[in-house]
Formats: sequence, C-alpha cells, structure tokens
Amino acid sequence: MHLLKILLKTRLHQFSHGKILQLAYKLMLKAFSMQFGSQNAWKTPATLMGSTRFATFPNSNAGRNALTLYEEIMRAFQIPTKNAPAVVHDIPKPEPLPGEVRVKIAACGLNFADLLMIAGKYQEIPEAPFTLGLEAAGVVDAIGEGTDAPPLGTRVAVFNGYGGLAEYGCFPAICTVELPGSMSFTEAAAFQIAYGTGHVALDYKARLQPGETLLVLGAAGGVGLAAVEIGKHMGARVIACARGADKLAIAAKAGADHLIDASSGDILAECKALGGVDVVYDPVGGDQFRAAFRACRPDARILCIGFASGSVPRIPANHLLVKNISVIGFYWGAYPRFKPDVVTKSLETLLQWHADGHIAPHISHVLQLEQVQDALELLRARKSTGKVVVTTG
Repeated sequence: MHLLKILLKTRLHQFSHGKILQLAYKLMLKAFSMQFGSQNAWKTPATLMGSTRFATFPNSNAGRNALTLYEEIMRAFQIPTKNAPAVVHDIPKPEPLPGEVRVKIAACGLNFADLLMIAGKYQEIPEAPFTLGLEAAGVVDAIGEGTDAPPLGTRVAVFNGYGGLAEYGCFPAICTVELPGSMSFTEAAAFQIAYGTGHVALDYKARLQPGETLLVLGAAGGVGLAAVEIGKHMGARVIACARGADKLAIAAKAGADHLIDASSGDILAECKALGGVDVVYDPVGGDQFRAAFRACRPDARILCIGFASGSVPRIPANHLLVKNISVIGFYWGAYPRFKPDVVTKSLETLLQWHADGHIAPHISHVLQLEQVQDALELLRARKSTGKVVVTTG
C-alpha cells in the first residue's frame, strides 16, 4: 500500500516510458529491502535500458532514491542491438571509470562516418549497444577515481569515435582538449575532425608548400571546406570543386582561388588549363578521383580522405611510376592512438589559428537531439554545407 501511495504522488505523466520503468524497478528494490533486509546489493544489467554498464543499487538506499530517479537517466541516440535502427531513448546516466571523465554534452558534430556506422559499413564500429556521435563539446561534470583530468567545470571538446549524441558521456580523459573562451560549444563540436583531418593531411602527410596548387574535391562539405581554409592559410593556390553555384560560393568565401562545378564542369580540362595540380585532397573518390589523378603534375601527392561517392577507385600503379605520383591514405581517427603527439601539436596550431581569426567552422544547420534523424538526412541528401551540429540543451 505504501508503494502505491508513492506512485500516486509521483507525476508519472512527466516521465517517458523508460523513466517510469526505472522508477518501478527502484520501488521493487525497496520492496525487496523491506522483505529481506539491507545486507545485499542488487545489480541489474543496464542493457535493458541500452547501456552495457551495470547499475548497482544498495537496498538501504533504494527507498531514499526512489523519487530522484529522473536525475539518473539521460537521452541518447543509440544503436541498441546489432543491425537494429538507431533511436533516441532513455538510458542510465553513466559514471566515469578510472581514467575517464564524464562530460555534460552541449553539442555534437555530425560526420559522414555516423551514416556509415548506422549502415554497418564503417571501419570501426563499437559493439552494440552504443551511442553514436564521433565528436562533442561540453563541460566536465565528474572525474573517475585517480584520473589526471581537467578540473570539474572545464569546457572541453572530446573525440572518442562514438558517444557524443547524448546528454552525458564518459570518455578517456586523454581524449579531451580544453577550449579557449573564444570558442563556443557549437563551433567546438564542428572543429576537431574537419580541421584536424585537413591540417594533419596537408601539413604532416602531403607537406603542402606555399605556392603549390591544391585541388579540393567535395569542397563544400565538412572536411572539404576546412581543407580550403587551411590550404589557403598555408599559402597554396586553391582550386575548389563542388556541386552547384551555392556551394561554390561558400568555398569561394572560405578562400578558394578557382572554382569547378562538379555537376557540369570538366575537372580534368579545367585543372590542366590552370597548369595542373600538386596536391589533391579527395574525400569523394569515384570519377572525381580519376579526373584529379590525370590532372596531377609530376611529383604530385594525392590524399585519399574518403569515398563519399560510394565508389573506391582503382589506381594504375604504372602511371604512379611514370609521373612520380604518391597516393597517400589518411585516416585522422587512428592518429590519437598510434601518434597522439601529431594530433596534439596540430590541435594547438589550429586553436591558435582560430583565435587569430584565420579559420572558423562553417555550420549550415543546428538541430536538437530529438531531431537527429532530420540532421542525418541533411548529410545523406547532400543538403548541408560545412558541418551539421546537434545540440542537447
């Protein structure tokens, strides 16, 4: 009867089904506590709520915590089981383990990789259930035991490869970077992957030099637009290739010197008319790669960033030999693991460039977490420019 009174006094209409389920579970624990005493701690696999962590509720606290349940759950965009569609639902708010921090997430930047993960085609997919969202920004609100981490309340950006599309997330402390006061959470969520990819690829891998000609394919997308800005700041002559006048106008505003409409122009002919190219930055692949390959000068470098076209090109090795061309595969997400110092130095440089006003993320759309499916469709349909950011506030 006592439990029924608690339920009647609780405004259940304010809660989602997931919250009500957890409230009922805690009330059940209280019943067990009264029946069997408080010597045991009851554990339940939180996979029922979409999390792989275990939630532990000592019986002595179950009744006291029964009506504060809403403080312990959060919203997240997850793939709950393998091959299942991604959904926004309620899961327990996680606690940081040793070496981790918990971040109250304010914004998460979307990437083409999110679409590939949902389709089961990305090179690195966590075991389900997992929360999508490669990069995010927010405030440190809890620190795991014995962890060397930014203090509570520090504004940070985080790259972990997943976990960003939620109200909270636990991440390795080494995956966080403190934000300057001049950078908003929305900007920070759009910054790390796009600019990190462009800078490390062009500077560290391709060794782009002032005065060289850089061709950027997919130049109005997240990584492409960042590469236009970075290449221009590094002193290159930048040729931007994108579909349609509106997208080309955005590339021109970012600093492109020459524009090629991928939907109607001849990439090979136009690049040759400009004297050929020294470096190709290619997140597209397919026919555009083949045209760019043929437009290369001797000793050119081609950066394979991705294959947004869905077509992985075959490379004629004999042509590489004759023209002394280097084709360089590049995946920024692997560098924090095997050469973290490269990423650290790059981010330091990029944050300074941002503070000095040399680079700034172009964000075409900002949507709420509950609209994440609409946000992903903008990427899928090629209706966005620069970055799409999802906020949790």
